[in-house]
Amino acid sequence: MLKRRYSSTGSGGRASRRKNIFAGFDEFGFAIFKTKSREGTVQHRCHEYSYPKADDGKVKGLCELLSSWDDADDTCIVKVACFVRTGIPPELRGRVWKCLLGIHTLQESSPFIYQECLKGIRRQLVDLGVSEFGIGSAIATLSEAENEMESKKNTSQSAASSSEFSDVVLFRQIALDLQRSFPTHRSLMGDAPEAIEGQAKLFRVLIAYAIYNPWIGYSQGMSYIAAMLLMNLSEEEAFWALVALLEGPNYLAGLFDHSLDKIQHNAKVFQQLLKHRMPRLCQHIEDLGVTTLHFVTPWFLTLFTSLPCWDTVLAVWDHIILNGIVVVFTTGLCILQQLESRLLEMSDVSLLLPTLLRVPVDVSRHSVLVPALWRSEVHKWEIDCMQSLVLEEEGEEPVPGKGGKQGSLKRKKSKKEKRNLAGANGLDAKKPAQFTNRENAISRSATC
Repeated sequence: MLKRRYSSTGSGGRASRRKNIFAGFDEFGFAIFKTKSREGTVQHRCHEYSYPKADDGKVKGLCELLSSWDDADDTCIVKVACFVRTGIPPELRGRVWKCLLGIHTLQESSPFIYQECLKGIRRQLVDLGVSEFGIGSAIATLSEAENEMESKKNTSQSAASSSEFSDVVLFRQIALDLQRSFPTHRSLMGDAPEAIEGQAKLFRVLIAYAIYNPWIGYSQGMSYIAAMLLMNLSEEEAFWALVALLEGPNYLAGLFDHSLDKIQHNAKVFQQLLKHRMPRLCQHIEDLGVTTLHFVTPWFLTLFTSLPCWDTVLAVWDHIILNGIVVVFTTGLCILQQLESRLLEMSDVSLLLPTLLRVPVDVSRHSVLVPALWRSEVHKWEIDCMQSLVLEEEGEEPVPGKGGKQGSLKRKKSKKEKRNLAGANGLDAKKPAQFTNRENAISRSATC
């Protein structure tokens, strides 16, 4: 029996005339819902996939490559890049991601022990009277504990009570986000045993990462990334893959922080790129009062998992894991290129913004967007140039929180601050040799 309720499109009287009918799961584990209304039967998500199916020879060749994988061998990257271009077989995707992200090496070189971390998390949950296998239903309990601790903070300022309060706040925030993360995927949907275990895994991975890296902790969007990893990897592999993605200098090190300053910076970089590549569309969007921050934030923070065609999402992720954060910018630009003509015809923000936030199925199809993505290319030097423009603009902004005359003063960012922002993008010129080697190898695979 599924207890979660799923909203249908429309509102008010229209919604009351529609009824959701569960019709099973598709090949990627997403629930197929049909809505019966006066207009007929409507699908909530696209379940008609157009990704190329791999033949037995390709599967065998990729298996052999992964079995003999060597992180230091450029030819491995060249070969796997060819497979990524032509399509990774779904059953081998997890193995490809593990190799490209270097999960085994990362785990072996770290003193952090995932299972030991989970023991500590479970002790805290027991103290709160909460089970990891019902974390979604424990939100009320966590809220009560949070309120009680907050009231005690005025009388006790001990480090221990402050730390406990922060943990409860973290538990509650992640519990809330679990309900929003792919609620129609079989591993997270409802109260079936598989879903209860899936929600517990996602909770554990996210809490463990917040403990592993308290400087980043937990922030908006991470639950989607972790959930995607859990769909393709084991729990502990998903944790280390999350570490690799969020901290790798070639990946998402420049997107996540508590203040969201990094994503705002990257949105500005994307806006400069859009202005450079598609000036007419950029001006049109600005004229309607929409900034890139409105749509780039959900695109980037969830790595395009909101696209309605899941085979396309997986192909985009393959591309990102192979080539890094530059592909995030390329994908955003490619979507806008596909939508440009219809966006230019829209004169109302109420039409334009929903189109950007919920990219239409016809644009999202694998057979449309993925070939266009591989034909598109955003060069590193372009991002570097756009970033320089943004840093110059930000260097002239008022110093925040100074008040009075000082609040109106403007200053240049220091060289150190600029380096920090530049490095945060994952596009800094000083990359580890392994990523430079990967770029060189991938460039040689362009003829696949």
